[in-house]
Amino acid sequence: MLKHAVIPFLVGAGLLASAPSALAASNLVFCSEGSPAGFDPGQYTTGTDFDASAETVFNRLTQFERGGTAVIPGLATQWDVSDDGKTYTFHLREGVKFHTTDYFKPSRPFNADDVLFTFNRMLDKNDPFRKAYPTEFPYFTDMGMDSNIAKVEKVDEHTVRFNLNQVDAAFIQNLAMSFASIQSAEYAAQLLKDGKAAEINQKPIGTGPFVFSKYQKDAQIRFKGNKDYWKPEDVKIDNLIFAITTDASVRMQKLKKNECQVTLFPRPADIEPLKADKNLQMPQQAGFNLGYIAYNVMDQIKGSNQPNPMAQLKVREALDMAVNKQQIIDSVYQGAGQLAVNAMPPTQWSYDTSIKDAKYDPEKAKQLLKEAGIKEGTEITLWAMPVQRPYNPNAKLMAEMLQSDWAKIGIKAKIVSYEWGEYIKRSKGGEQGAMLIGWSGDNGDPDNWLGTLYGCDAIDGNNFSKWCYKPYDDLIKQAKATSDQAKRTELYKQAQHILKEQVPITPIAHSTVYQPMSAKVKDFKISPFALNAFYGVSVEK
Repeated sequence: MLKHAVIPFLVGAGLLASAPSALAASNLVFCSEGSPAGFDPGQYTTGTDFDASAETVFNRLTQFERGGTAVIPGLATQWDVSDDGKTYTFHLREGVKFHTTDYFKPSRPFNADDVLFTFNRMLDKNDPFRKAYPTEFPYFTDMGMDSNIAKVEKVDEHTVRFNLNQVDAAFIQNLAMSFASIQSAEYAAQLLKDGKAAEINQKPIGTGPFVFSKYQKDAQIRFKGNKDYWKPEDVKIDNLIFAITTDASVRMQKLKKNECQVTLFPRPADIEPLKADKNLQMPQQAGFNLGYIAYNVMDQIKGSNQPNPMAQLKVREALDMAVNKQQIIDSVYQGAGQLAVNAMPPTQWSYDTSIKDAKYDPEKAKQLLKEAGIKEGTEITLWAMPVQRPYNPNAKLMAEMLQSDWAKIGIKAKIVSYEWGEYIKRSKGGEQGAMLIGWSGDNGDPDNWLGTLYGCDAIDGNNFSKWCYKPYDDLIKQAKATSDQAKRTELYKQAQHILKEQVPITPIAHSTVYQPMSAKVKDFKISPFALNAFYGVSVEK
């Protein structure tokens, strides 16, 4: 078998159809759904960005088992926790090599300095690298890690200690998440010296199973299998290629023609035909996800000079009870979704089954709007995602159905959309009105929903409602600061009731996740966190 051979490739299409079968066995094309905003995982929050960086180029101190939620050793082989739960000591894996590329050649293996650089850059706004390349780290701050990590210490070359201000029951899980990917301190120092600090986001260096090679925006990303990977049995692909293909029907056509071997997010109408194709396989699992409407509750939406009607609870209640959820489930999800009632999926521990939806009632919604002083014909914006996500297969259709639902109660919804990276950036800035968005859980802990999406610490990040309500926030922070799961569950249930009453969101659906791929692909695992990892994966000759 030839290694690292040059493969015929149609730019923008990702075609491997002309590659000989013996050659194709060590190569895999993934038809991805969008272009990443960059390759520095700490800066981002979406699966599109993480697939192209954290899941390929990088490792973390701890990591999740493939296809599961259990935490296993990564760049740390083991860790100790102090009796008071505030000190974590990590023992680092020795002999791990950073990638060698045409833009960086490491002089030493991974050590404690790399861990310190990775976290101090997120902790300290005066860190020299951060001053040279100013950026924010939304996951890190949304989860309150910037305020809870008091200090990261180097004990010796292969030992690092994290000191926390208070107990964080999900700390080990948090460190397995994509944003905590370990960067090379040596590479950062080289970039800083050369005045090129921003290149950390365009030319990544990690310790992961694949080495970054090339990126052509909106067309392709190329990676090479890491021949020096610390777990060599996980690297079974010589060349991994992301063929960026935003149209779902085109992705499925490419899959059928073997122009890509793995893809994602099939349209509901395509599911049965794909299942029937003997050259394909279609693993599926219940989605650990939620698609929802986020209502911007700010008194005035950024860029507007008018009061924001959604700042009023009665308006949010009216919009919520005017949504015909069952019609959306039937038309948008077409049998591949379950109606959502709560602010996280029912498979998440601490989910409160006693919470019920408000009854669909357009007449009562009209009355609430009247009581709130909202005139018939009042206009709001409704933002619709330009891409498919695991939690929403067709945001455009959903937005059109919501537009129709809300017109029945006298609200005119103007549908707005942007390119995906711009959509996230603008909405984090507070420009949106009502907004279609969603979440796939990424560490198995309730705080990843109730804190990351709706907490006060997250209003500049993934809290797209910009909702900060102290009675709620006190409960989730109290829950996070205890390691007793029964106590945490009770506190989270109280918080869920408050969130339902205050209506910062309307939950719509939990979708079933389907992962179409060639029958020749072996050992691909569907992630419960909606990420796509190719280590451990092979392609049959």
